[in-house]
Amino acid sequence: MGFADDHLVPLVDEGLGNSAYLVDLGDGRALAVDASRDLRALRSEARRRRLTVAFAADTHLHADFLTGALQLAADDGATVLASAAGRRAFEHRALADGDEVDLGGLTLRALATPGHTDEHLSFLLLDGTRELGVFTGGSLIVGSAARTDLLGADRAEELARAQYRSLHRLTRLPDTTPVWPTHGAGSFCSAPQGAERTTTIGAEKRANTLLTAPDEESFVRRLLGGLGSYPAYFDRLAEANRRGPEPLPAAPSLPALSPAEVRRLRGEGAGIVDVRPVEDFAAGHIPGALSVHLRDQFATWLGWLLPDDTPLVFVTAPGQDLAELIWQSLKIGHQRLCGRVTMDAWTSAGGDHETVDLVPPDDVDADRPVLDVRQRSECEAGHIPGAVTIELGDLTDHTAEAPSGALVHCTRGERAMTAASVLQRAGHHDVTVLRGGPEDWSRTTGHPLRTED
Repeated sequence: MGFADDHLVPLVDEGLGNSAYLVDLGDGRALAVDASRDLRALRSEARRRRLTVAFAADTHLHADFLTGALQLAADDGATVLASAAGRRAFEHRALADGDEVDLGGLTLRALATPGHTDEHLSFLLLDGTRELGVFTGGSLIVGSAARTDLLGADRAEELARAQYRSLHRLTRLPDTTPVWPTHGAGSFCSAPQGAERTTTIGAEKRANTLLTAPDEESFVRRLLGGLGSYPAYFDRLAEANRRGPEPLPAAPSLPALSPAEVRRLRGEGAGIVDVRPVEDFAAGHIPGALSVHLRDQFATWLGWLLPDDTPLVFVTAPGQDLAELIWQSLKIGHQRLCGRVTMDAWTSAGGDHETVDLVPPDDVDADRPVLDVRQRSECEAGHIPGAVTIELGDLTDHTAEAPSGALVHCTRGERAMTAASVLQRAGHHDVTVLRGGPEDWSRTTGHPLRTED
């Protein structure tokens, strides 16, 4: 059994495609790396191992979630470790390249690895002179490196060149050194897909397509050529993390609201977010509600489609996990959570409702125009011939370009139903949602999908 087997606990956020880490330091204390504001899994593991978090390290100013480091400092007395170059506006131990932190037997060494962000650090965990592993954040990740355009398209190439130098610095570590990245498959901060979330220096030197690039120019072309869109809320969270999110004094709740209270809040500008499954939304929903089914990817689409200062009223179904709803909202900075209502309560009080047709692939009108709201890379891999493609994240600003009476689809139906709700709010009341995706359509109709290079 190695160090990682006994002392390292990866905590995977499937929705954001990220990993945080809890390191058992062997004396009742722990190190947390890149923990988000949703600390439920980390706290559960710490309780199970009877650990107190003594150190909370952030590799960079995160754009996809609010840091949990300040909450760990407030609750556990943890020392926050972060880059001095990040100019964070709260108490922390500011580290520069080569600085070391005595963890009580083990040592954490800061390595400047800019590229994903300007102030990015990797953290090399040492037992004496032996490399136990390296926390690489958004620098070297499984099969790739994290995106370099979050500080603006005008700086993407500059930071890609910095990323080249950072990755090649890391490859000077021994080939056997474990690599523990933060970003992974499913993260909008990185491109590759795959089940592996940790790796080694040697494995990446052999198989990472960026590291096998023959020179810096090829590296830059490969990295920048793989970038797609990213959620709009990424543009605000890095600064929120620099200022530091306020620790929460207690676990928030989500009170039940009366239909009258919902009407009042809606009149005052609150957004209505329907988190029920797509079938429930299709059968009947509050007019103007945004459909965002509560699932692993809920936070991504809530943050992409609604500003964080919007007061939110949620339409929920019996049995849905309210704690999950609350923490997914909070970890991306949505704090104005007014409460919840059920459709039964709404309709029983005389509230009006709208519906959306949800049809299987064998019930699709062949003459109906098709709107594909998946990501560009998904559409290029295979789409229905003649489909209009508008990514869901862009749809709010491009509803006029959606064909009238469109059949909207994604891969399974959740994003398509969100798109249908966006279109209804814009006055498109004749939309239909495909139950399934283009592969289902192709199998049912016998028509091949079109692919693009």
